[in-house]
Amino acid sequence: MLLHQQFVRMAKKNAKKFAIIDKTTDKKVTYSKALIGSLILSSKFKKYDAGFIGIMIPTSAGCALATVAALMSGRIPVMINYSTGAEVNAKYAQSKCKFKTIITSRALLEKIKCPVLDGMIMIEDIMTSVSTGDKLTAAAKSLLPVSLIFSCIHKGDENDTAAILFTSGSEKDPKAVQLTHRNIASNIENFGDYVNISDKDVLLANLVFFHVFGLTVNLWVALYKGMTMVTYANPLDFQTVCNIAREEKPTIMVGTPSFFWGYLHKSEPGDFKTLRIMVSGADKCPDALREGYMNKHGVTLLEGYGATETSPVISVNSHEFNRPGSTGRVIPGVKVRVENFETGEECKVREVGKVLVKGDSVMKGYYDDPELTAEALADGWYNTGDMGYMDEDNYLWHAGRFKRFVKIGGEMVSLVKVENTLEKYLPMGVSCCVVDVTDELRGSSIIATVTIEVNKAEILRKMGDELPNIALPKHFIVIREFPMMSSGKIDFRSVTKIVQEILTNPEKEYFEET
Repeated sequence: MLLHQQFVRMAKKNAKKFAIIDKTTDKKVTYSKALIGSLILSSKFKKYDAGFIGIMIPTSAGCALATVAALMSGRIPVMINYSTGAEVNAKYAQSKCKFKTIITSRALLEKIKCPVLDGMIMIEDIMTSVSTGDKLTAAAKSLLPVSLIFSCIHKGDENDTAAILFTSGSEKDPKAVQLTHRNIASNIENFGDYVNISDKDVLLANLVFFHVFGLTVNLWVALYKGMTMVTYANPLDFQTVCNIAREEKPTIMVGTPSFFWGYLHKSEPGDFKTLRIMVSGADKCPDALREGYMNKHGVTLLEGYGATETSPVISVNSHEFNRPGSTGRVIPGVKVRVENFETGEECKVREVGKVLVKGDSVMKGYYDDPELTAEALADGWYNTGDMGYMDEDNYLWHAGRFKRFVKIGGEMVSLVKVENTLEKYLPMGVSCCVVDVTDELRGSSIIATVTIEVNKAEILRKMGDELPNIALPKHFIVIREFPMMSSGKIDFRSVTKIVQEILTNPEKEYFEET
């Protein structure tokens, strides 16, 4: 199934229905207008170099239609992160994927203070150049039967690349993940059927489209299923997002725990009462967050698990099968194997090992990087780099990144497990992040960072009932606000750097040994 062709089908079927309610620009776009708009942009994009085309526009109707139009024109959208180092990211994308043209927005560049780079084309200028003839031609095409519209746009194959997304680059240079039409379409169909998504749903789409969570679960889910998406460009504008939820009455919303904490604190009871599916992903979901939404809004916050390389959903809890604390059951069409990281044998029930994934949603590979692709993919199995286990009822439990395990006294200690235990004994509203700092003399030390001062002795006493001594934090450090990545995840690398600096230059206000 080609994504842009499926959009055409839905546009023809739901012509008068709103495809996009853009709360950033206060524009409402019906499916018929969305089809016309994407056909116009597609004709404009054909003037640029074939192959890759960069998309660097905030979450909006403009970004959604530009992404569709790129595929219609036979170009492959390269989704560029503009929230952290836009200039560096744009240049890196151009260099890595060997292309020139980037569709962006003058308003965005001014806001983020990014210079105009060679190859950048402003979406505002494109729209200004649209003539009456362009509009009439596109409108006429939009009235044709579906099969004839298909003949006017790029055809292609389901195994063609539908998007390039970049990994965070927190460990090495960002990798360019190639996701095909088949990858994304199969993921939408499999998890969509599993949690019962339909064209009657209204989706609150406020995640960035340059991350797979936003690209698949916000943009393509809505257009693929013929839903209405309510877009807003800033997920960190917590109060406005709550207002939008109250006004537009969405039925589906996904996000990260850090975003959901913000909405919980800023919302009034009832703001999210219309949501029938609310899914937290990209990071572990604390019990307190789930309880907060149930108590304040009567909504069950479900947890899921995925990766950029798997388009992204691997497992998710549903209302029918929900085991809080787990990442849910593996969705249909996806296989998971939990493998012993030393022997390579399949793990027993509740035995922690490497999480491997296989299925139609697993990426084609990393662009122009056969060595890294070979490391990540073997016989169709993708090594997620995560550790986890399956329980006796086939729920998948995430135990943290392999890199978030530390060997102390010959034992493998999960920093995520330490975090989960610590969270239970923190006062309401206090966040934590546990990191490992290695010292040449003393080896590895587990450090707990918290957002305010806490009663460390009391907390450690309670944690000691659940964890061995080697897993207890050696120090507690206060970091008032954790550095975040644009995806909404805590930036563990930056937290670790801050901790190392504080340990090197301890200040009484921030540092106390336990």
